[in-house]
Amino acid sequence: MRITANFDGGNIQVLSLDNKDDIQLAIREDEGGEFYQWFNFRFEGQVGNQYRLNIMNAGQSSYPKGWEGYQAVASYDRQAWFRLPTIYENGVLSIELDLDCEAIQIAYFAPYSYERHLDLLSAVQVHPEVSLEHLGLTLDGRDMTLVKIGDGDEAKKNIWITARQHPGETMAEWLMEGLLYKLLDSENPTSKSLLDKANFYIVPNMNPDGSARGHLRTNAAGINLNREWLAPSKEKSPEVLYVTDKMKETGVDLFYDVHGDEGLPYVFLAGCEGVPCWDERLENLQQKFVDALTLASADFQSEFGYDKDEPGKANLTIASNWVAETFQCLSNTLEMPFKDNDNLPDPYAGWSPERSAYLGEASLIAMLAVVDKLR
Repeated sequence: MRITANFDGGNIQVLSLDNKDDIQLAIREDEGGEFYQWFNFRFEGQVGNQYRLNIMNAGQSSYPKGWEGYQAVASYDRQAWFRLPTIYENGVLSIELDLDCEAIQIAYFAPYSYERHLDLLSAVQVHPEVSLEHLGLTLDGRDMTLVKIGDGDEAKKNIWITARQHPGETMAEWLMEGLLYKLLDSENPTSKSLLDKANFYIVPNMNPDGSARGHLRTNAAGINLNREWLAPSKEKSPEVLYVTDKMKETGVDLFYDVHGDEGLPYVFLAGCEGVPCWDERLENLQQKFVDALTLASADFQSEFGYDKDEPGKANLTIASNWVAETFQCLSNTLEMPFKDNDNLPDPYAGWSPERSAYLGEASLIAMLAVVDKLR
């Protein structure tokens, strides 16, 4: 038996490989020591054998309720991902494995590697309406890249979309991939109409350092970027500083920040009802967007989600709240599950990269429904 996490986005510590029925592992903490939940490793063994992998520190993780009803994901070819039988008891997450090939990759959710991120940027740049802008370097020296789509016409609306502030929420960049490819499909009438009306500014990965390091929630300095928007700094959160500076240059008419939620087995939006500028105009826009996304995707629902902030009590360090208040615009956080979507369960794959990508396409329909009314 052999286990390694020595690759992009890898995270696991091996405590014991002495017994195939009690392989003991631990998740490595993010920089800063406050968060951990993401795991991603490669297991090698003997075909036909059964193994039990026990993550011993699961009960002390950032969101232990996230393990309830959760099934780990795995892939033999790193293309097709499926769920493994997983049990959470007494603070230990136990994964049952019947090995069909010598090696398998096992992760918290289907990984989205930094190399695939670079592939995505390279693929979209060949489109005539796309340009890439280098915003600056992260603390580890990686590129912060903005995908700009449109002709920059000042008469058009400006739509900003960001993903993976929390790097372990890889479903967010899977959504971005689906959204970008559909938006750039010249045969798609929704996309053509949107690009006639709006310029897009898209950051597919807000936290490339945390993504490569195998973090759940923080950047290279151990900072949760989605608590930095009110006062980002070059020393702790340059990723957010670059984006907020660019937003102030372009303006924002609609903001969409894409995330994943560890605990809730649903797709839902977290709006900005608690920002000081919230009014009837924003309330109507929000309802129209929710109604359109409900029709566009059977995976989306509005019954389950986070509690709404009280009027004037929104936390302005959070991206969607800061953007809503700063630009007085429609602004949402989209959440997808790490588990399955209980409204449309799929025992084999659970929530998946493919469903994330389809939700990206549906998001464009909801944007088209409101684009003419944003201002």
